[in-house]
Amino acid sequence: MAFVPTGPEASFFDALDRHRASLLAVVKQGAGEAPARVTRVVSSSEVLTSIENIIQDIIKSLARNEVPAFTIDSRSSWENIMFEDSVGLQMIPQCITRKIKSDSPKSVKKFALILKILSMIYKLVQSNTYATKRDIYYTDSQLFGNQAAVDNIIDDISCMLKVPRRSLHVLSTSKGLIAGNLRYMEEDGTRVQCTCSATATAVPSNIQGIRNLITDAKFLLIVEKDATFQRLLDDNFCSRMSPCIMVTGKGIPDLNTRLLVKKLWDTFHLPVFTLVDADPHGIEIMCIYKYGSMSMSFEAHSLTVPAIRWLGLLPSDIKRLNIPKDSLIPLTKHDHTKLDSILRRPYISCQPFWRKEMEMMADSKMKAEIQALTFLSSDYLSRVYLPNKLRFGGWI
Repeated sequence: MAFVPTGPEASFFDALDRHRASLLAVVKQGAGEAPARVTRVVSSSEVLTSIENIIQDIIKSLARNEVPAFTIDSRSSWENIMFEDSVGLQMIPQCITRKIKSDSPKSVKKFALILKILSMIYKLVQSNTYATKRDIYYTDSQLFGNQAAVDNIIDDISCMLKVPRRSLHVLSTSKGLIAGNLRYMEEDGTRVQCTCSATATAVPSNIQGIRNLITDAKFLLIVEKDATFQRLLDDNFCSRMSPCIMVTGKGIPDLNTRLLVKKLWDTFHLPVFTLVDADPHGIEIMCIYKYGSMSMSFEAHSLTVPAIRWLGLLPSDIKRLNIPKDSLIPLTKHDHTKLDSILRRPYISCQPFWRKEMEMMADSKMKAEIQALTFLSSDYLSRVYLPNKLRFGGWI
């Protein structure tokens, strides 16, 4: 069944087609220079053996009258991170670790919680069943205290065992949405056809299980905020720019949204663009999609898409379009700190145009939300700004 919406004439996509050709050349060159890094599928027996080895170490410690402890790689230290342009932020092999001791008042509770969740994961893997992070939290919400504690421990366990979270049989509920020219089949055989209508499709919770992906899309647009994503759908942007795909992680993206963007890139090698607010928070979100995050650097190869380009909203666009000052927002102290932090990151040295845009923001001491474009007209974003950017190659 063919996709119904028809977009602009073929010549509209000339700049996108040239961009895609350059991306494919880089991919081909990279494949010739080094073997492709494929995310290794970890078997259930390997996960069970890893957990058993950890428990055996605890038993041995007790037998020697030593204090049992978990040794976990530190996921919050830049000293443990290296940057590679083709991958993004990744954890170094020999990194700084921290001890979660069973006799320390500061860490005894966390030690117990790790042990409890390890036990639950073992049962899930052994019985070939799955649970969400939310399910785990509600098995004993009083003990865990809050959902964030569970999420953090599951990521620590994933890092400690050196296996993807999916291999632990722990799922997270997706918050992201997808729309546009895409069809696929879920693991259970359900056929999904995304549309350009106002009703978007929820990002699947099992990205690894989706197959038979089909698209004619010319590009993938990642939209930072749900409100902007919905506005674009309401303005029929997806249909007018057809064929294309739009994704939103509704702010800081969850793991499934990042996995989906990565899968779409690996499968189709489409040009991927981000549409974020011209503020440090929006830039941070774009960097997570492109280069990854420090806390998930141990899974960088399955999450990052370094080919992503910044489409908008650029600080230089604010000046170019003469957006009035009363439509802008002063940078807060927190914004300045965040901006300085991003400018010091290792990947900024290979992004001189990004640096220039961020320095422009810092100098102006102002930021802008995408909604600032409504000053020009209510549908300026979907009718003028994005089509012109895409047609004339206005990305960096």
